[in-house]
Amino acid sequence: MARDVSDTTPIDSRDALVQWLEAGCKGAGATLRIGTEHEKIPFYKDTLTPVPYDGVKDRGGIRALLEGLQAQIGWEPIMDRDALIGLADLQGGGAISLEPGGQFELSGAPLLDAHETAQELNQHFTALRTVAREIGVEFLDLGSSPKWSRAQTPVMPKQRYAIMTKYMPKVGSRGLDMMFRTATVQVNLDFVSEADMVKKMRVGLALQPIVTALFANSPFLDGIPTGRLSERSFIWRDTDPDRTGMLPFAFESGFGFERYVDYALDVPMYFVKRGDVYHDVAGASFRDLLDGKLPQLPGERAVLSDWANHLSTIFPEVRLKTYLEMRGADGGPRTHMTALAALFAGLYYDSVALDEAYELAKGWSAAAREALRADVPTQGLAAQINGRSVREIARDTLAIAGRGLVRRARRNADGEDETIHLAPLHAIVDAGKSLAQHRLDAYNEKWRGSIDRAFSDCLMTM
Repeated sequence: MARDVSDTTPIDSRDALVQWLEAGCKGAGATLRIGTEHEKIPFYKDTLTPVPYDGVKDRGGIRALLEGLQAQIGWEPIMDRDALIGLADLQGGGAISLEPGGQFELSGAPLLDAHETAQELNQHFTALRTVAREIGVEFLDLGSSPKWSRAQTPVMPKQRYAIMTKYMPKVGSRGLDMMFRTATVQVNLDFVSEADMVKKMRVGLALQPIVTALFANSPFLDGIPTGRLSERSFIWRDTDPDRTGMLPFAFESGFGFERYVDYALDVPMYFVKRGDVYHDVAGASFRDLLDGKLPQLPGERAVLSDWANHLSTIFPEVRLKTYLEMRGADGGPRTHMTALAALFAGLYYDSVALDEAYELAKGWSAAAREALRADVPTQGLAAQINGRSVREIARDTLAIAGRGLVRRARRNADGEDETIHLAPLHAIVDAGKSLAQHRLDAYNEKWRGSIDRAFSDCLMTM
């Protein structure tokens, strides 16, 4: 996630919260954009050990990576007290940030198409390669940390993560694994109106298990296979039921901005940020902050940044802010990052494709959607809903997205449209095997049961 917001505009009513979301409506005919975020797991190449914030002995760590990148690309520092914890591109809108266990994240700028996403990634990895290799760091392209225990995993100096670390074990058994040992790729997309948001939210939620199966890439933890293709997705199912899941209310009549606000108001808070200090209010109600009745901060009243920051601590499979975030995919190679962007650009930014995607999933009940989400981490493309396999549905979804991209007709310098970025997903569907399955095959055969081979065969291409 990028840096937390600091907008001190006072808010004192539910209506103001609704209006904040409504401001995301771009309007008919507006240019709609794509923002891609990805996390990657750093390690020291010679020792296969994780990278602490301050480094080890005579070599730099995460802070050195950030300092080196700042010198390379000139972005503004993001500080947490006296710790450099990210970089911000104030002109383009992108940011580099840290996840709790040192996962290195690029939050991309809002771009026009998947071709621009590919260019952004090229620029990011070119700069990162120079800095990282000076201190002997490489990155895994897996969706989970394959070897190190939680105790071996470093902790980043971010106040919000200290609050979350203390709270997570109170509400689920896997929250700390989620924080410290998983990585994801997500894509953020615009909506033009409330009705458009509702339709895209429903399509996105219904199809997130399909996305999880296509992008499954986290079959290892603690040095061995877990028995699942997406351990990351499985971990999310026991992280915190108050703030995760498939949002069945989004499919009910009358869903819109107001209903999402009511949901978010009922999600317990983590913190309130005032100046440079994150005040631990974990478990408290945002409604109390609105009324100036928060027990931990008597008399303190909500400002807009509190709402924006609170929404960033809610983790459903599709998250609503002033845009929609698709959150179902495991972290993976660069081709998966552009593939996810192209997939949802094709589904969401062509009206015919959006209608077709809606029809594809509209007959699924809440119970069927939830059962699919439960089955996919283990069964992947073989999971079924309403008598059809995920593999079949994925093939249909790719066809719909492909037609949408053809109609979008956004071409690169070689005259190719965005369908070129769907190639890795077509290969997965055609073979009936996700990247996780290929890597399990390698573990059992080529790697001869040694997880250390992941550190040479699952490298992020820089």
